[in-house]
Amino acid sequence: MERPSGEIHIRSHAKYSSQIFKTTSLASQPPSCGVAGNKFLFSNENKLVTAWWPSSVDKIFPSSLQTSSKEESKKMRKLLPQFLKPEALQSYKGVEFHSERALEIIKQRKVDLAEGKASPTQDILSHMLLTTDESDQFMTEMDVADKILGLLIGGHDTASAACTFIVKYLAELPHIYELVYKEQMEIAKSKAPGEKLSWDDIQKMKYSWNVACEVLRLAPPLQGAFREAINDFIFNGFSIPKGWKLYWSANSTHRNPECFSDPLKFDPTRFEGKGPAPYTFVPFGGGPRMCPGKEYARLEMLVFMHNIVRRFKWKKLVGDEKIIVDPMPMPAKGLPVLLYPHKS
Repeated sequence: MERPSGEIHIRSHAKYSSQIFKTTSLASQPPSCGVAGNKFLFSNENKLVTAWWPSSVDKIFPSSLQTSSKEESKKMRKLLPQFLKPEALQSYKGVEFHSERALEIIKQRKVDLAEGKASPTQDILSHMLLTTDESDQFMTEMDVADKILGLLIGGHDTASAACTFIVKYLAELPHIYELVYKEQMEIAKSKAPGEKLSWDDIQKMKYSWNVACEVLRLAPPLQGAFREAINDFIFNGFSIPKGWKLYWSANSTHRNPECFSDPLKFDPTRFEGKGPAPYTFVPFGGGPRMCPGKEYARLEMLVFMHNIVRRFKWKKLVGDEKIIVDPMPMPAKGLPVLLYPHKS
């Protein structure tokens, strides 16, 4: 694969293959290519490729003025697992956190920890304040604020997009809605008045999760991500030189008929049994860099589905609403709906 010249240069999928294409948007940008072969990239993380983001991403997060976003990502992956694994989510209480109050909340939490009013294992905020790095140094309050805000951006916007499309597809597919409603009402009827959902209840929402997964397949909040080649290698017969930037596409993979038969059809049964083949369903990425918040996102979506479905039916007010991606997919008019409360 020859390097592109300095002019704006875009090559279509058809020029090479359905799995790889070469592109560059600006002359000042490095050569790059798009890849739908996620299994190859995910299984070669830190061998042939490594995480990479454009400089614009670094500008979003103040912490990356001191270290690269790749280094920040490594730090976060060491901090997060014990708080986002399934058993920890059973007692998750969350953190009230807004940008204008970030430092205020952090300062108060430090006081509460010192006075024994807060638990060291209460949540990720306490953990960040009490954890030291390899140099035995604590993070500054500003570093903690940056990381918490980054988590909120990554966790809130993606979950919001997913829940929006759950509403969209359940409005468009009443037979799917009825099956979700039946499952959720069976769970609701097993609860005492005022009793909250338990972790066991979440595990019973098998069909609802299949529906949520099919929503994530057709409308993945994360459209893809970047990698950088750290060695020369061959992929599908094409040479990828060291230093080239690669973009793997969740959206293209999810709509690839080689991965999913009749890919445009909404079919939750795809996720029954063993489900899709490895690395074909990648709304949370894959390999060692899979999103550590996957289980938390699952919890958010299922609790949302439980509460909205058992209370309402609804219909869309804009029939053929355009979907825009900026940077996540979202209905152009915000998906206005008319809610119909259940009589009971």
